[in-house]
Amino acid sequence: MSAGAPVVLVVEDNPRNRKLVRDVLAHAGYTTLEAESGEDGLELARAHAPAAVLMDIGLPGIDGIETLRRLRDDPATAAIPVVAVTAFAMKEDRARFGAAGFDGLLEKPIDVRALPRAVAAVLSASGTREEEAL
Repeated sequence: MSAGAPVVLVVEDNPRNRKLVRDVLAHAGYTTLEAESGEDGLELARAHAPAAVLMDIGLPGIDGIETLRRLRDDPATAAIPVVAVTAFAMKEDRARFGAAGFDGLLEKPIDVRALPRAVAAVLSASGTREEEAL
């Protein structure tokens, strides 16, 4: 991990999507941790306390919504901002993800220009300043 770079946990089962997110965020000055499942994401979030989490909804094992619930139930990870990353972005899906407690939503396919802005916005909204990671 790059010293001082804000850490973003990417929970995504598709290796191509993980690579895309990793490359885009690295170019924008972020460091990523990667998990292929909700269970692995929980473990990494607890161990590393990332600045934010990008959470795929359709994960093997426990899905992204259940993973978020478990993150929110754990005092060590409850305040970490979590952005849903999904192809399901109809109005009713957005309402469901908001009600579940996600801090934002990114649609798939991922817009590489919107990705760093979305991470910066969720960090700003949560009161996490990127400089705090320095």
